[in-house]
Amino acid sequence: MSTDSDLHARLIHEAESHGHSWFWQTDRQGRIDYLSAKIATIFTDAGIDPFGMPLSDLLRIAGDPADAQDGGERTIAFHMTARTPFTDYAVSPVGGPDAHSWTVSGSPFCDRFGRFEGFVGSGSDEAAIRSSDAAITRLALFDSLTGLANRQRLRRSLDQALAQGGYAGTGLLLLDLDRFKAVNDTLGHPTGDALLQQVARRLLQVVGDAGLVGRLGGDEFQIVLPRTADHGELATLAQAVISTLSQPYFLNGASVSIGCSIGIAVSPDHGTCPDTLVASADLALYDAKDAGRGVHRFFRDALRDHSRSRSRLEQELRGAIAGDQMRIMYQPVVATRDGSITGFEALVRWQHPVHGTLQPADFVGVAEECGLIEAIGEWVLRTACADAATWPGEPRLSVNIAAAQLGSPALPAIVTNALARARLQPDRLELDVAEAAVLRDMTAAAARCAALKAIGVRIALNDFGAGQASLNGLRRLPFDRIKIDRSYVRGVADVDGLNAAAIRAITTLANALGIDTTAKGVEYHDEADAIRALGCTDIQGFVYGAPVATAAAGRLLATGAAEVGLKSSRAQRTRMLRAAAIEIDGQRRQTRIRDLSTTGAQIDTIDFGEDRIGSAVRIDVGDGEWVSSTIRWAGDGRAGLQFLSPIVVDRRTTARRKP
Repeated sequence: MSTDSDLHARLIHEAESHGHSWFWQTDRQGRIDYLSAKIATIFTDAGIDPFGMPLSDLLRIAGDPADAQDGGERTIAFHMTARTPFTDYAVSPVGGPDAHSWTVSGSPFCDRFGRFEGFVGSGSDEAAIRSSDAAITRLALFDSLTGLANRQRLRRSLDQALAQGGYAGTGLLLLDLDRFKAVNDTLGHPTGDALLQQVARRLLQVVGDAGLVGRLGGDEFQIVLPRTADHGELATLAQAVISTLSQPYFLNGASVSIGCSIGIAVSPDHGTCPDTLVASADLALYDAKDAGRGVHRFFRDALRDHSRSRSRLEQELRGAIAGDQMRIMYQPVVATRDGSITGFEALVRWQHPVHGTLQPADFVGVAEECGLIEAIGEWVLRTACADAATWPGEPRLSVNIAAAQLGSPALPAIVTNALARARLQPDRLELDVAEAAVLRDMTAAAARCAALKAIGVRIALNDFGAGQASLNGLRRLPFDRIKIDRSYVRGVADVDGLNAAAIRAITTLANALGIDTTAKGVEYHDEADAIRALGCTDIQGFVYGAPVATAAAGRLLATGAAEVGLKSSRAQRTRMLRAAAIEIDGQRRQTRIRDLSTTGAQIDTIDFGEDRIGSAVRIDVGDGEWVSSTIRWAGDGRAGLQFLSPIVVDRRTTARRKP
């Protein structure tokens, strides 16, 4: 059983070992008989044995030696002779310069009979305390990984800049690294940390003395630019940052490339207090990401209005499921071989009490951001399985699975439960996974798809070709179907276009791998005919009418689907080969018109790059009539133009321009 003296000894030992304090004790004559080991070592290293020496001989008042000779030693000796306490004397060890900066305090002590026994006291290492305080300050104001300013110091700097800026204004740049998560996931967190350190060095190099660079956390950085409100200057700096951070990094023998998106806010136009200015820069950053990343955007009032609208939509969406506002419509999937309905795709709709029927594009993005997409996806899965169980025959049911659902370990159990409750055979359910969700983490996607296949359900790769289509993904993952993105369907009826060749290549590859193919978004009869000729397994789209409710889906299975709507996706074209002039970026060039219709033309002899698709041009269609147009496709020295307004072509069908 430990005694009080044992406890006191342990406490003193802890204080001496882990703190900046030390302790001493003298006898009646003022000679040292106890001294903390770390202080005793300092004296012994200097060749002095402190034990048995008077305290006044070991310590001198810090500062000028003359001052110590005149009063310092006598002062300590006086207190010990007079047996009076002293407090916080600044001292240093004798026998050398002020290498150590200490403060010392002491007081007399007596035995239990009141007889004087000596002095007991303590000291503090002021240099160590100052060093510790500096370290605490660094931790409080600087990011430990990169050495940049941290969130707290950035806030102080922004407060000060806004308070002192006056009418000069303050610029605030909010940065987010693009593709950083992929580096962390594939190369590991130590490599990710090394990358962040290199990013920090590059930011300091670009910004220099113009502002304060800091790290908010993760892959988010901030730049405070006092007295810098000129939009042109800020845009130039932002572009320099993007260009610098986009250059390759070399880490552990590997070359890594990332990008950067930047949101910019300027006081006082975009906010006069730190919170408002940061919120404005954050909205501008989201706008930059939506624009395709790798760009910078300034805040504008419309972004705040849009944010408020999305916030209201999020609140309303949270009550949509509980309020029975969600609906499922079913779009038929039709076999190209005989026109029979092979199944339906479940398409969710939000029956909003004010805005009416909302399409997925209107609310899925909000659902993903606020974490509701998994709940909505599970509701769609359970409801659609229950509906499909009531249909005659055994048509397949296609249900979209969001990226968040695919990443959830609970997905196989949820699917199994939904099938069991609906008493639906697993092979009748086909789960559509987005190409982007698969490519985000191929290994995890392969494991999840394998678990789903073990249940007996089918897996389809949705919107194939819309993103970075991966042949490796088709080889590694157990897909039963490829759903070709609708962007390839537009213009597929044009035998000279590139989309037909792309679909033919996809179907040829799929057939070789034993995978079915579905063309999505087919709207016109000529598109459906072209899709059949190109070898697709199934067709899906408005060419067979709008999606229907579950009861109507059951009736369609009995009657079959019929093609409806327009026969052709374009106006009748007239074949010709005629010289023409085209105006691009204010410069005129010569080209040839091959096909001409009321709504567009096909030209050749000019090799437009893909980056030109969507660009505005003007073309002389004959008799000096210039028509404003948009480039809709380009490749192999040809391009398709869509006129902004229809023209009359009858008188131009045989006319040729004079040289």
